[in-house]
Amino acid sequence: MKSIVVISGPADGGPGERELMLERAAAAFVQLGADEVTRVDVPGRGAGEESSDAGVRGPVQVAIPALQSGSLFGGVTGLLVVDAQSLLKAEATILSEVLASADQSAVAVVFVASGAIPAPLSKTLTAIGEKIEVKRINERGAAEWLAGAVRDRGIRIDPPAAEALIQRFGTDVASIGQALDQLASSGAPITAEEVYARFKNRPDEPTWMYMDAVSSGDRAEALRRLEDFLLHGHPLVLLATIQTDLRRRSLSTAAKTYDEFAEMEGGRRGFPLEKVWKQRNRVNDSDLRLALGALARADLQLKTAPEATHRVTMERLTVALCRWYGGRR
Repeated sequence: MKSIVVISGPADGGPGERELMLERAAAAFVQLGADEVTRVDVPGRGAGEESSDAGVRGPVQVAIPALQSGSLFGGVTGLLVVDAQSLLKAEATILSEVLASADQSAVAVVFVASGAIPAPLSKTLTAIGEKIEVKRINERGAAEWLAGAVRDRGIRIDPPAAEALIQRFGTDVASIGQALDQLASSGAPITAEEVYARFKNRPDEPTWMYMDAVSSGDRAEALRRLEDFLLHGHPLVLLATIQTDLRRRSLSTAAKTYDEFAEMEGGRRGFPLEKVWKQRNRVNDSDLRLALGALARADLQLKTAPEATHRVTMERLTVALCRWYGGRR
């Protein structure tokens, strides 16, 4: 492994993806033999921190001497830069210059970024660093993580209890790990009844999980996802997601090739567009028109009717979309 590593995750990732990224970072430092690790948490842009004359904010300034000096004991010094996507241009420029001249035999550097790192640092990291990608977690990935965590902790857990943890926490593996530690304190096998009795929360999930359930035509799953989302988010946010999906599906039916479809959508290629393109023949034109009409009526209802009716409106829309998206099952 190279001494300079970038742990890259999705820009719309949640706490689960963040936990996995930090786990990968810790493993990288172990592999690189770092004796001591300095952590730098990059503030969000516009957070208001005072900057030096060179335009480097206080928390980021710590990274510069960490890159320039080695370990006091002659080993490898570690530097962890978290949320590197939030670096300002001036900070990225200075870190790129310092990093290019750093003694890579004495310093191990890991950048954790949820999204793109600003240039010119990103260019330097591509040239001299190693990239590890953490993909967006789905429930299958969370279940696999849970199985590994159970093995590592030596916990006994019933299969229904594992399913209950996923239902309660979704893909937030950090919270699942904390829940496991609490449940394991008794030493008895963990049961689903214990999980449901102790944890009443519902996961704060991204909208794509709702759309995946709708696309599969699974009404029960889609309604559960809807309930989870509405506990944390506003229904108009979900309508915007549905609108984007319908627009993409409409464009995909008009395009002859994937490249043409991507250009019509603004040139942004990637997994979300590829998924729509592969499903372009699943929903026919008449069902797309029905879905667009239902979306417009739901939007009007949410903006004019009392809030008490919003959940029913979204439930009716969800059931209808499952019918049109899922081949009228």
